[in-house]
Amino acid sequence: MYFSGFAALLSLGAATAVAHAGQAKRDASQPYFDIYQGPNEQDSIINDPSTQLDYTLSGGEAYPNPYMSDRLGTTGPLLISSTNLIEQLAHFVRERVPERTVHAKGAGAHGWFEVTTPVAANYSMATVFSEVGKRTPVTARLSTIAGNLGNADTVRDLRGLGFKLRTEDGILDWVFLNHPVFWLRDPAKFPHYLSANNESIYQVMRTMSDLGTPYGFRHMNGFSGNTFRAVKADGSWVYIKTSAISDQGIMNNTNDEAIVQAGVSPDFGPQDLYDNIAAGNYPSWTVYWQTMTPQQAENYKYNIFDLTKEWLVEDVPLQEIGRITLVQNPTNHFAEVEQIGFDPANMPYGLEPSEDPTLQARLFAYADAQRYRTGVNGRQLPVNCPLNPVANFLRDGAMNFNSQGKRPNFWSQQDMLQLAPRPYNDDNHTIWTGGAVKYLSTPTEIDFDLPRIFWNGLSERDQNNLIYNVIWHLGQASDLAIRTKQCQIFQHVNETLGQTIAMGVNVTL
Repeated sequence: MYFSGFAALLSLGAATAVAHAGQAKRDASQPYFDIYQGPNEQDSIINDPSTQLDYTLSGGEAYPNPYMSDRLGTTGPLLISSTNLIEQLAHFVRERVPERTVHAKGAGAHGWFEVTTPVAANYSMATVFSEVGKRTPVTARLSTIAGNLGNADTVRDLRGLGFKLRTEDGILDWVFLNHPVFWLRDPAKFPHYLSANNESIYQVMRTMSDLGTPYGFRHMNGFSGNTFRAVKADGSWVYIKTSAISDQGIMNNTNDEAIVQAGVSPDFGPQDLYDNIAAGNYPSWTVYWQTMTPQQAENYKYNIFDLTKEWLVEDVPLQEIGRITLVQNPTNHFAEVEQIGFDPANMPYGLEPSEDPTLQARLFAYADAQRYRTGVNGRQLPVNCPLNPVANFLRDGAMNFNSQGKRPNFWSQQDMLQLAPRPYNDDNHTIWTGGAVKYLSTPTEIDFDLPRIFWNGLSERDQNNLIYNVIWHLGQASDLAIRTKQCQIFQHVNETLGQTIAMGVNVTL
């Protein structure tokens, strides 16, 4: 009786299922479920106050109290069924993505880049520059370089200025430093100690001046350092360097002021940026290009691919192209500042890399650093996502939330992805002579040219501050040989400079 009754129930259930299947028949051409409905729902409440929402687990399930756990009685052990507790603790120890090895400490904001002159359009076909008055959304991240997330941002260091422009033709990342040069021109030296290299002395002197301790992030300039190319629709091109000059003017701390600021307000840079934007005092940077034809580059006194050299403005004038203005603070620092990733290889048509060796290394290293930090799909994160459609064959991977639908992950002949027309022929943009070699540059006397120009251009006060700063830092080196070697390099720049520093650090030259 029991079995036959159970069989009858099964038969009834099957019949009911068949009937429901018939009723549920639908038009297969219409989508049954939108996989982005959930994310869109979360987006719709992102700005709602907590008072309008009920506490849930991460799966959306209601839960009576975030402090509750399951346990045996009121004094017994906790149970593994304490989903709320386990979820909170497991997430807590995984909240941090790996911090940046360099540029770990930073601040950010949103705004726009506005074309202010037709200069860029005269050199480049990139539509971001196509007309005066055109605005492109920008997110900026301003940062120190050395040190970790907990470091004071007033320490002596270089600073970074990253600007992500979301153009109609894709992302354009401007990745600048607050100095027009860097410590090296051989990229394999990057992970190593640098100041003892003769070619580094110009950057050493700039960093040891008060330029090494800027007053927050608003009062510093930005420079591409590397050489790029701007290309017109007819394929003609020029070399360019880009500068972003602070409209707030340059302000620096002295060494003593920076030390005090590090103790009083170690997060001064982010706080100063946030407070000024909140008060409507929007910071801005006027953007300039310097340009050289290939012929001018061949005849220039410095190698234009040498990152330890700048193009002097008296030789290569600045030409204004636009202005960056920051007007909106982030609402979530992690999502909008920490997750942003920059890649100098992000350039729309009309802009191209040059053979600059440090730039070539950055074209790989920057994107790869972000793959390590935020994963292979980090460019799908809202702060990194382009505003124009992305269509390629990259699929799956960790944290993929936009896997390009049902389109094939290969170049299918049945559903062939189209190709945009190539706007210009760059096959002969550069021609190399010679074979592949293992290369390391050799310092020469020309490496001391810019340091001498810099020293002679400083006021007496700035010269004295540079000497004081070097003595303060170098004097902490316990090894006499290190102090002596560095003093000899300073002496080669300028006799008085070297001898004064040597006296201050107890070295005889």
